Amino acid sequence: MEHVSSLQPASLSRQDRLRSILGGSIGNLIEWYDWYVYSAFTLYFAPVFFPSDDSTAQLLNAAAIFAVGFLMRPIGAWVMGIYADRRGRKAGLTLSVMLMAGGSLMIAAIPGYASIGVMAPLLLLFARLMQGLSIGGEYGASATYLSEMAQQRQRGFFSSFQYVTLIAGQLLALCVLLLLQLALTEHQLESWGWRVPFVIGGLMAVGVYRLRRGLRETEAFEQSAAVEEQPRSSGWNLIRRHPREVLLVMALTAGGTLAFYAYSTYMQKFLVNSAGFGRQTATAIMASALFIYMLLQPMAGWLSDRIGRKPLLIGFGAGGVLFTTMIFTTLETVTSSFSAFLLVLAGLVIVTGYTSINAIVKAELFPANIRALGVALPYALANTLFGGTAEYAALWLKHAGMEGGFYWYVTAMIGVSLIVYLRMPDTRNTSRI
Repeated sequence: MEHVSSLQPASLSRQDRLRSILGGSIGNLIEWYDWYVYSAFTLYFAPVFFPSDDSTAQLLNAAAIFAVGFLMRPIGAWVMGIYADRRGRKAGLTLSVMLMAGGSLMIAAIPGYASIGVMAPLLLLFARLMQGLSIGGEYGASATYLSEMAQQRQRGFFSSFQYVTLIAGQLLALCVLLLLQLALTEHQLESWGWRVPFVIGGLMAVGVYRLRRGLRETEAFEQSAAVEEQPRSSGWNLIRRHPREVLLVMALTAGGTLAFYAYSTYMQKFLVNSAGFGRQTATAIMASALFIYMLLQPMAGWLSDRIGRKPLLIGFGAGGVLFTTMIFTTLETVTSSFSAFLLVLAGLVIVTGYTSINAIVKAELFPANIRALGVALPYALANTLFGGTAEYAALWLKHAGMEGGFYWYVTAMIGVSLIVYLRMPDTRNTSRI
């Protein structure tokens, strides 16, 4: 027996269910704050770890470590996806936030290159690998937890809060950056101020650990775990029993995750390094656009509960193919910060068709006994290949004098995913939850 599709968290009251979803979401917010604060403060700490006269080369080195951190995500997805399938979604969520706390506090304490030489970037790399392991497990556990806690007609809406909190984590990182930019001088930020957000993130993650220990386990997991004669969660069983679903998750993720990282984490650097805006102006543009983008996620998730998941995915694919290159090319020449804000927001509105529902689409493809691993591992592989390398690819192409190549690369990958969206079934109608 593999299927538990009829199970609903019926024994939980609406209040208990909302409390559990809120608790899981807050933890996800802090995890992603800790992950994104690295990207938000790269402009300030890159010279500390990678001394160079070329600012693009410094950013390139820091982006390389950001990308390498993604290499641990498939390992984290594999190890902790199995852990969440066998020990529970709550157990997986608790373990992931412990690792994130350790990585953030470590980055806050690492001396610079001037003090310990090459050990500084090596320790930075180790801390990011630890955080990559954490994030790899967080995605599958939180996506599964939120989708299993929600009732059938509200799964798109409630699962969208995974990206609400993911974006809120990024937005919180940018808000901390704005506050520190106002409170500290440029010299203070570059010498020690960039360490403050990592301390904040580490301490908040410790608090989330305590919160997650009190969460309710999902009924879908508990009833699935009570079934003795079913395959255990493992990488081999995932590939052997669900090869089509694994390939489908990777294909539908490729264009979406590349577009998301292009318009969110890389865009802040693009506004400074290519469009010519000041650091504070770029931060304000991104914070404003991301705030509206965050509010759009539950609206799109709610819409998917009414019309299906597939129309939203196709809308993202078509919009991304038609407008990505135009948006980036226009941003190169704009001088008005408001015009830049509108262009960035336009890109994020397009990406909403993917981000708002990608978690529930993946969760609906797998049975409960292997759901956390099925959601996490193929997603993490696609994220490593396309999302984690987005900044590095963009900066490398810029360094080589071919910046426009990145725009066409993003467009092409969205086109590949669009083909998948057109051919795949609507998971709202074929859900295995």
